[in-house]
Amino acid sequence: MDILNTLQSLRNELNQHNYNYYVLDKPTISDFEFDTKLKQLQDLEMKHPEFFDENSPTVRVGGAVTKNFETIQHEYRMYSLDNSYSKDDLLDWEKRCQKILGDVSLEFTCELKYDGASISILYENGSLKRAVTRGDGFQGDDVTNNIKTIKSVPIRLKGDYPDKFEIRGEIILPFAGFEKMNQDLIEIGETPYSNPRNTASGSLKLQNSAEVAKRPLDCLLYTLVGNNLPISSQFQGLQKAREWGFKVPNESKLVKSIEEVFEFINYWDIHRHDLPYETDGVVVKVNQVQYQEELGYTSKSPRWAMAYKFKAEQVVTTLNSISYQVGRTGAITPVANLEPVQLAGTIVKRASLHNADQIEKLDIRIGDTVFVEKGGEIIPKIIGVNLDERRPDSQPTQYITHCPECNTELIRIEGEANHYCPNFYGCPPQIIGRIQHYISRKAMDIDGLGGETVTLLYNAGLVSNYADLYELKKEQVIPLERMAEKSAENLINGIEKSKKIPFESVLYALGIRYVGETVAKKLAKHYKNIDAIASATIMDLILVDEIGDKIAQSVIQFFENNSNVEIIDRLKRYGVQFEINEANSTTVSDVLKGSIFVVSGVFETYSRDDLKKAIENNGGKVGSSISSKTNYVIAGSNMGPAKLDKANQLKIPILDEYEFNKMIDA
Repeated sequence: MDILNTLQSLRNELNQHNYNYYVLDKPTISDFEFDTKLKQLQDLEMKHPEFFDENSPTVRVGGAVTKNFETIQHEYRMYSLDNSYSKDDLLDWEKRCQKILGDVSLEFTCELKYDGASISILYENGSLKRAVTRGDGFQGDDVTNNIKTIKSVPIRLKGDYPDKFEIRGEIILPFAGFEKMNQDLIEIGETPYSNPRNTASGSLKLQNSAEVAKRPLDCLLYTLVGNNLPISSQFQGLQKAREWGFKVPNESKLVKSIEEVFEFINYWDIHRHDLPYETDGVVVKVNQVQYQEELGYTSKSPRWAMAYKFKAEQVVTTLNSISYQVGRTGAITPVANLEPVQLAGTIVKRASLHNADQIEKLDIRIGDTVFVEKGGEIIPKIIGVNLDERRPDSQPTQYITHCPECNTELIRIEGEANHYCPNFYGCPPQIIGRIQHYISRKAMDIDGLGGETVTLLYNAGLVSNYADLYELKKEQVIPLERMAEKSAENLINGIEKSKKIPFESVLYALGIRYVGETVAKKLAKHYKNIDAIASATIMDLILVDEIGDKIAQSVIQFFENNSNVEIIDRLKRYGVQFEINEANSTTVSDVLKGSIFVVSGVFETYSRDDLKKAIENNGGKVGSSISSKTNYVIAGSNMGPAKLDKANQLKIPILDEYEFNKMIDA
């Protein structure tokens, strides 16, 4: 028992020193003393494996190897933020909030927008249980072993933390650490990393956690997520997270008005360059949790938050040439090939020119001196030309008339900005692009098969459409470049497993123009199988919820094409799912069919998300705001006054959760 006490005492002491150094930035012992105590703990743990503790500070040195990062479904979706680039946008956002909430006094929490890799970390009973990347917002990769090596991430919490919750933030690489890593690479003759954000993101997917531990990564946290959390505001959540041991930046500020928001933005637009890490804007959040719940979410973003992006950094360089890319739909994208230039932490060599209209509008010509910035700090774009430096022999740019890949004459549909190559079944980039879309994570999610391998398969003559994938043999795949027996086996197994992917994902995978994830789900749910969709008339389709003329016409055109019908027939024979699996359906009944519900307030027997699921599982639809189309409002405590007034004005029935239960029990 003495050994266990010694181990526990050492662990507690080292955890406290980690917190002092990496969170508070106030070390109380030297690095040498810390390393000596850590070595003592490692030796004791080696001698006494019976006292293993997954929360020991020794896990931070890494050593675990992850060959494949497991995909984990987020319990709470990770939304993206709406962006604004002007203060007028923020004023409009405040008005939208007030319109929904009514005449209430709003507070705002202002936080810096950190440029890193998003992470969600689950804690249970005060211990770090799992860390998952943002992924597509619905699911991400389990990178727990790698996150545990980051010293500012607490493995054990302190204080009055909830039994279970998630905390979200950004994994970043401070400038000093990034520069040190690059200097080390340069000294051994290796290519330096391009920018801190991409390096931080790439670090999370290293297979050996010991390598991650060598990188000076940091974690800045900013949002608590869970049920019945002991907070009533965003700012209180930040304070609580600090008390529990998390590294929450002190730059965040609680303000009482939109004018104070602007003061915060103005200050940090100047002083952001003094920070030790990258930031590209300010995130403004409605502070009160009650009002956040009332405002809710769009399909992509919370209505109660807005990201204000600082003005993008701008540079001047030379346009050397213009090339043209062909997408999977045949759309042509002109690309500017630039004299390499440093921009916002990266070397920029290429920029999008969007379309022929944009080239004509800016009068962009080869050899021009151009102004380049990063749109939203992500995609470089040309925003103007320095006409004073234009060469006398400069000639206007003539947009191409034929496809650069198959030489088919391009077409331009009236009302659209892009030119298209109509050679849908004979143009290599379109064929490859459709297959790459088919295998992608949100579609068929085929393990062992990536975009580069699809190109190799096509160039080798092994596939010319996505149905051909199901006829591949391991012996055909092994000779391909960078392909060994095991990887070929994984590829074939991944294709076989894709036969179990549900119908709504298969429908999205087919690549019907304008049929994204959400539309595919609606069509699958409405029609139940592919044959019903294929035989639907344009009027039938338009009557489906949220399906407009453009989508309906595209669906009709897809199924009028004999090649598409033949491919679907082949996929059916191979066993791909082309109907809803009722056994896996969450539908309980259709008792609420045709009714639209708006949920408002706090409930005793449901979380708001569970209540919305109950509505949908019984055939109803959840509305985001009250209108003349709303059939019922389900009201809990603290219902927003504006919603209550509007429901009464429109004479919409207001139910409590118990009345709702009686409705679905009936």
